[in-house]
Amino acid sequence: MVIEADLPLIGRDEDLARLDAFLTDVPRGGGSLAVLGQAGVGKTALLTATARRAGQLGIRVMSIGGVQYRAQIGYGALRQLLESSPESRLAAGRIPALATVLGCAQGRTPGDEAVAESLLALVSKLSAGHPIVLILDDTQWLDRASAAVLGRVARLLPGCGVGVLCAARMGEESFFDCRGIPALDLGPLRQDAAEELLTRSFPGLAAPVRRQLIAAAEGNPLALLELPAALTDAQRTEPRALPEQLPLTRRLQATFASRVEGLSAPTRHLLLLAALEGSGNLQVVRRAVAGKCHLKHLAPAERARLIDVDDVTGRLAFRHPLMRSAVVALSTSDQRRGAHRALAAAWHDTPEQRAWHLARAVIEPDESIAALLEEVADLSSRRGDGPNAVAGLLRSADLSPDGTERARRLAKAAYVGAILTGYVRDVPKLLNSARHAAPEADSLAEAVAAAVYALNIHGDIRTAHRLLTGAFASQPAPYDTGDSTVAEALSLLLMACVHSGRDGQEWADYDAVAAKCTSVPEALYLLRRTFADPARARPGDWARLDAALAALPGEPDPARIVRIATAAAHGDRLGAVDGQLRRTARGGSAGTNCFPAIQASFLWGSHAWSTGQWIELREVVGYGLALCAELDYPLRAWTGKWTLACLAAVQGDLQTAGALADEIELWAAPRRAQAVRCYAAHIRTLIALSQNDFERAYHHAQVITPAGELAPFAGHAVWTILDQVEAAVRSGRRQQGLDHAAAARKAGLEAVSPRLRMIVLASAALVAEDDQKAARLFQEALSVVAVERWPFDTARVQLYFGELLRRSKAPARARWHLDNAVETFTRLGAAPWTERASKELRACGAPVHVPPRPEGVALTPQQREIAALAAAGLTNKQIAEKLFLSPRTVSSHLYQLFPKLGITSRAALRDALEPIMRG
Repeated sequence: MVIEADLPLIGRDEDLARLDAFLTDVPRGGGSLAVLGQAGVGKTALLTATARRAGQLGIRVMSIGGVQYRAQIGYGALRQLLESSPESRLAAGRIPALATVLGCAQGRTPGDEAVAESLLALVSKLSAGHPIVLILDDTQWLDRASAAVLGRVARLLPGCGVGVLCAARMGEESFFDCRGIPALDLGPLRQDAAEELLTRSFPGLAAPVRRQLIAAAEGNPLALLELPAALTDAQRTEPRALPEQLPLTRRLQATFASRVEGLSAPTRHLLLLAALEGSGNLQVVRRAVAGKCHLKHLAPAERARLIDVDDVTGRLAFRHPLMRSAVVALSTSDQRRGAHRALAAAWHDTPEQRAWHLARAVIEPDESIAALLEEVADLSSRRGDGPNAVAGLLRSADLSPDGTERARRLAKAAYVGAILTGYVRDVPKLLNSARHAAPEADSLAEAVAAAVYALNIHGDIRTAHRLLTGAFASQPAPYDTGDSTVAEALSLLLMACVHSGRDGQEWADYDAVAAKCTSVPEALYLLRRTFADPARARPGDWARLDAALAALPGEPDPARIVRIATAAAHGDRLGAVDGQLRRTARGGSAGTNCFPAIQASFLWGSHAWSTGQWIELREVVGYGLALCAELDYPLRAWTGKWTLACLAAVQGDLQTAGALADEIELWAAPRRAQAVRCYAAHIRTLIALSQNDFERAYHHAQVITPAGELAPFAGHAVWTILDQVEAAVRSGRRQQGLDHAAAARKAGLEAVSPRLRMIVLASAALVAEDDQKAARLFQEALSVVAVERWPFDTARVQLYFGELLRRSKAPARARWHLDNAVETFTRLGAAPWTERASKELRACGAPVHVPPRPEGVALTPQQREIAALAAAGLTNKQIAEKLFLSPRTVSSHLYQLFPKLGITSRAALRDALEPIMRG
């Protein structure tokens, strides 16, 4: 790995610190350290950086590197070391044993022990003027004599004022014995460091390509630098252009393939079968080679440490994924097709595996294989394996003899890619290919793909709705929802209606289409009943939702998880899918199911908002927003920005909250996206309430729903009941508040969740005709079981109850509720609400104890640098370019920084950083 002198090693801070400590100890007594690691992990780079550092510390460096083809030349490496400087050569020539090694004196070479003693005497003498460190790279390739001498010296050094730093490749046979030498095990780079290295070295890589290369490299720096170099320009920017087995540069071939070439034909054939089989199942490999060769031929590959075979499970594993690529790269296309045919026969009773191997074994179109592969793709999609589903559909399209079928499968790949993997930008290109394949075709799959693109990229709700209703109208009824395309079209039509908001005609169109379906999938039924219009959901609907939630554990399909969780959002049931949402959100980090990961991140963020998990909320939502920016999903981003804006509003960062509300409104208004406009109205309502501006809060709440009713298809109306009632009462509109509280109770929301029961009761208390009834209702609200799970809402009710008790001349009881409210608001960082509750508490004659903000915030050097640049006004992209990071890495760092610094926006960074930078 070549290291540029002016660029630091990435992801090796701890290792460099260990080596720096080793160098510091050299003048005080010396010693030895062995750096151990796999091929390409960066041992040479670390030694190069250490040699530079030694020079800065005034330590003389004598270095050699083992070379494979010189391994049998006696004392070759030792001679190279002694000749590394004129001073060492001259001094060695005066010592008989070393002079003989150098060829300066005739005679018989003394034994290794005498040479080692002489070398130790030489370096001890040379170190009298300047400390010395011997750096020995690739010790696995040192010749036998040099390895014996240098290994002995390394173990005798402590106390001599000389250091030996050696590097050895793990898993290689070697004459150099590292036993007894302290070791630094150099592991692969962490995910963030690997991404940073790849982004810095190849900034133009498409994000999905970058993720695939990171996965293939497994943290190996050499692979990270060499794999992109072997790709074409198209392969670097188009994720679908990547071959199944990544090509290797000559350098990687030398590293990973050189040991394969010397193996026998049967061994290489077995390795090829194992590489193409992929899972390491030796039973399948045995069936594939039945009558041709035996598994015993794998033994040479085991001895060469190319593979490991688990004695318990009987599974084969390549020691590095690129070894598998090397095996495939060394085979011919005919050999690969033959291997796939053999594997297809071996998997005869497993349709999925058989289909893929058949598809890779043929060249000409074949409808039977294409149909089989499409079935496999549908199975992968239901299982949540987006990339495999898309790859299957694309290969199925390639193998389709009929143009119409090819077009349909290409369109299907387009929408499956968009709704699972996040490749929404691929949709136009794939649709264009589909139209070229069948110019006259007009399929439901094409309508779904086009609607996905219109809705998610442009926010064009009307076009998406028109495309889908028109496509359904052209299909013969009844519509079979057993067909995945029909089910997806119905789901997409529902979401278009959700975003349009209160357009009754659009919902009537959806209901008419659903009525013509053979059945409505349970997830879509629940979305229509409990999410689209929660105020009108019936008790039986919530019971069906609870049953669906109870059945979710173990569900593999991320799309189903997200749909059921979405149905649970307005009924305060997201806690029931906490684990599934976290798991689905993490899927985006591997690049497998990015779109569900976005949705899961924001759903969990909504749950975290209502349950007071506000520090983690920023990180999870920030991750989802980074994915939205990377994959270009503006419509979906508003949900995450709404959550962050709500948080900013109640925590007093009104500038950030207002800016986000304006941004949302500007996007939503021209698109007539009423549901998205409700996001902005909700944010502005909270901003006004945090400022005690109840008049303005009331008017903003009216955008969501008129007072006295819960507007149809307005989910935010359920989330803002208490906001609207308080704003009405405190702005002198008690009757409107009374009507709104009555509407909430009439809708039966008390029975939906404990939180909504508390909200409905507290709303009724705010509009009660006398203080006694109000107190009873507040007490009943706070007595609801498990309301502590919603701390902000509970603290609000305690604040209102405390205000009532203070006015009713019950200061002792008031103090108890107000003190609890102050404690909760303070813990949550809801500064305006803390101030309001504290003011009431002081009016009761009680002292207010607000816990101080923690001091001594610890930031890493990289976090300081990112924060300083962000405070200076640079965008995430500009910071990423300046620091050779990815924009997503910068975004993640900033969202982790905000809670550390006790802020909620970039605008507050400068003030928050000032005391830290001074310290």
